[in-house]
Amino acid sequence: MYVCSCFGVTEQQVRQHAATGACTPRQIASACKAGTDCGNCVRRIQALLGRGACPRRELIENGADPLASERASSGRSPTDGLSPADAEEDAVGPAAFPEAA
Repeated sequence: MYVCSCFGVTEQQVRQHAATGACTPRQIASACKAGTDCGNCVRRIQALLGRGACPRRELIENGADPLASERASSGRSPTDGLSPADAEEDAVGPAAFPEAA
């Protein structure tokens, strides 16, 4: 059954995106555009997502990198596309800047 008639997105597609980590209507929209035109499908997307578990949120709460498997399959590292200074700052993390906390 279609959830988004503007972009032809089905319930099955929304569920597939949710299974791969899209936990919010905004993340579903980023994945397949559903909910970005007329907006009539947003409540249906919310209902499909329910209040169930979110795989990425669970990974974050457990201290794991939620995008590690995607990077591994694409061959990218967490610092790809960053300048050397940004990559170093990103590698250090907020623990090195206690005054900012």
